[in-house]
Amino acid sequence: MPLFANDHPMRAVIFATLLCAAIVVPPAIAQEREADALAHWAKVLEVFVNDRGEVDFQGLAKNPADLKAYVDFIARVSPESKPALFPTRESRIAYHVNAYNALSMWNVIDSDIPKSLSGFTKVWFFGFKRFSIGGKAMSLYAYENEVIRPLGDERVHFALNCMSVGCPRLPRAPFTANALNVELDREARHFLGESRNLKRAPETKTVRLSEIFDFYKEDFLQRSPSLIAYVNRYASEKIPEDYQIEFIEFDWTVKDQGKIDR
Repeated sequence: MPLFANDHPMRAVIFATLLCAAIVVPPAIAQEREADALAHWAKVLEVFVNDRGEVDFQGLAKNPADLKAYVDFIARVSPESKPALFPTRESRIAYHVNAYNALSMWNVIDSDIPKSLSGFTKVWFFGFKRFSIGGKAMSLYAYENEVIRPLGDERVHFALNCMSVGCPRLPRAPFTANALNVELDREARHFLGESRNLKRAPETKTVRLSEIFDFYKEDFLQRSPSLIAYVNRYASEKIPEDYQIEFIEFDWTVKDQGKIDR
């Protein structure tokens, strides 16, 4: 997620600051077999996430063992530190999407469950705090922009979840290497099927899209000649190419069960 409205002018300052930022150290957890790691994450998603993708952060903070175990796994193992475990592009993307989502969830708890990730909280949450990923410390901002986006699949923007209301729905099961293309297409269709992310106004020949399409416009335009052409790949009702685009402001409210205004 962008840290500022115009991201690039402050980027050098952010990364200079990161050099002295505190690293979030994963908890000491008994080392389990690597094959068991996703089972911990799957249990977190099943128990603490509802069908709307909202998280029971209060309950999770009281019972964090499975999330801690998965965060510890991420700290030790990644496609970069253990490449033999992730032989395909799909396996690497699935790992990174699951890891980003789990680290974002852990970050909310570690940040005392803030009400919103806007303002300075956003800079701290995404830019200042660093996490160990396969033995390498980095911020969520760096992780998304230097590791995940270069993998070249723009559909990750329908799967990466920073735990705020404006994010895509958080599924109640991990992403998997074997079914990744189906899963990412599913999330793209779901995202564009929600009126909060796509609103048509035929009377003014306008379509309003989630600000995610503005944040990552260059990624989507690598796959299609226009944003409307891209949206039409997944939208249930096609949008005329001559429509004007407006963007729906991103909602940084933390997606905490029972605390979301609907």
